[in-house]
Amino acid sequence: MLAENRFLGRLNLPGDLKKLSPSQQDILCWELRSQLLLTVSENGGHLASNLGVVELTVALHTVFDIPRDEIVWDVGHQCYVHKILTGRLKQFSEIRREGGLSGFPRPRESRSDAFIAGHASTSLSAACGLAKAKTLTGDPHHVIAVAGDGAFTGGMIYEALNNAGRSRDHLIVILNDNDMSISKSVGSFARYLAAKRSSERYNVIKEHVEKAVRKIPLVGGELRNVISDSKAALRQMLYHSNLFEDFGFDYLGPVDGHDVRMLIQVLRRAKELKKPVVVHVNTIKGKGYAYAEKNPSHYHGVGGFDPVSGQLSVPAESFSAHFGSWLTMRARRDERICAITAAMRDGTGLEAFAEEFGPKNRFFDVGIAEEHAVTFACGLAAGGLLPVFAVYSTFLQRAYDQLIHDASIEPQHIVLAVDRAGFVGEDGETHQGLFDAAFLSSIYGMTVYSPASYAELEYAMERALYHCKGPVAVRYPRGGASASEADHVPDDWLHIKNGGKTLLISYGRIFSEVRAAAKLLAESKKPVDLLKLCRIAPLPEECIRLARKYETIYFVEEGVRNGGIGEHFLGALAQVRYRGRMTIHAVDDPFVPQMSVQSAIRRCGFDAKAIAKAVAELYF
Repeated sequence: MLAENRFLGRLNLPGDLKKLSPSQQDILCWELRSQLLLTVSENGGHLASNLGVVELTVALHTVFDIPRDEIVWDVGHQCYVHKILTGRLKQFSEIRREGGLSGFPRPRESRSDAFIAGHASTSLSAACGLAKAKTLTGDPHHVIAVAGDGAFTGGMIYEALNNAGRSRDHLIVILNDNDMSISKSVGSFARYLAAKRSSERYNVIKEHVEKAVRKIPLVGGELRNVISDSKAALRQMLYHSNLFEDFGFDYLGPVDGHDVRMLIQVLRRAKELKKPVVVHVNTIKGKGYAYAEKNPSHYHGVGGFDPVSGQLSVPAESFSAHFGSWLTMRARRDERICAITAAMRDGTGLEAFAEEFGPKNRFFDVGIAEEHAVTFACGLAAGGLLPVFAVYSTFLQRAYDQLIHDASIEPQHIVLAVDRAGFVGEDGETHQGLFDAAFLSSIYGMTVYSPASYAELEYAMERALYHCKGPVAVRYPRGGASASEADHVPDDWLHIKNGGKTLLISYGRIFSEVRAAAKLLAESKKPVDLLKLCRIAPLPEECIRLARKYETIYFVEEGVRNGGIGEHFLGALAQVRYRGRMTIHAVDDPFVPQMSVQSAIRRCGFDAKAIAKAVAELYF
């Protein structure tokens, strides 16, 4: 639903922003925060990050001409205000819902969304390309990359800085410095920004001196040039260095990110420079909502909540939480176990582990640096430890090279706890975990487990830590386990005989739907047997021999078809000259937009009724 926006609702956005007085801008910001609270409390989503950029977004749309000027949002989950200000207020109540607005920038949704986003540290590279394209085509407009300080814990953004600073393109980088990523920002860059925040007095003095010099008759301009030429040496003496100016950028800031007037002034100055500029903006994550300001990580990505009391929805038992509890328990008995996260401590269930073992230097938050996390884990393993890297499936994609080069060639015994494997729901295309089974199983020497229950999760982790060699992945879905999967003794595989000549094979969460489909088929006198895989790579040889005996096989996989486990199984059957018929039901279009997990399962034909119907039509 929409808030009662007496002011916001009357504006013709974004054009009317440029006509607002300072007091009207303050009213607008208040109403925007009210709208964010109301909608996110109903729909869930990213709250604290959006509350923190209200004034910044208003200032950007006041100074720049969107979409001719283009904004690239890093990660993209802080784009809610941008969506409201670009003509999507009436649709905003349906954000993150099926058929509604995406919770991330989506160019096909609006021309005002310049570039897709969902992962961190990518904005500046995309913005560099967009800005260079404007230069080459004679377009005088600007490109603005908005990146949080957490994005600067990832290496890709430095590659972009190194290239962009040498250009003369109309590129502005907004460093949104809120001292947070999802978990608190860590590392040397966080300490660097803390030092820069303390040097704000330097920038204020510089501004006053430059204004005074300009007013000196006749010689003011020349004197300003002399000062400009020597200021780098002065700054080097006083402040040692400015990282961004060393890369070739002009640097403005730090600036109060909640003062619209000051933001507009600084952004206009950056616009006048017509060269790469970094604007350092200090913001408060969760600004304007006391509960989110006090605990921004808990209000980063939320389900529904009570906006009055701040009471978050009580999460049900989940694979993430069960994994974290089990690993914490196991680490008490084995001092070699270490846990690694890439700025996702709470999301991956490692909060308790971090509190207990962080002081003992067995927990490592490496920031948004998945590539480093994998190779760092390999180093720990080479030193005799048992590292577990907990990471979302969608973010593990970034470390594919490290898995091959550092974990596989000279095999290192690392364990990947791959969270959010399969459909993820309301976060949509950029976060679906539909590729990991395919790309992990393509890596030589990689063992992959896909448990369907908490008991299987514990079994798989125990196997991964103590019975496997080389790199091992244990992948599990978002949310909880089906109660129907709790009644089997965990093993690498399970064969259920019902007297059928057709075998249904699956793994992970979706097996509960496959078993329900078998029940429906049995009720209509069409019996089928079942094979549940827990270890999906390498495939158990016994399962290939077992499947070879069936006339027809139907393989159901909550993942991509190309290179998926179904294709591996089909290839293994071909090696033993299987002469029956096999059908693979997988996800043909893995870029599933925002919707609930259950809606995604139904949309892609993975619900029990759809599976039963498909099997009946094919084989009976």
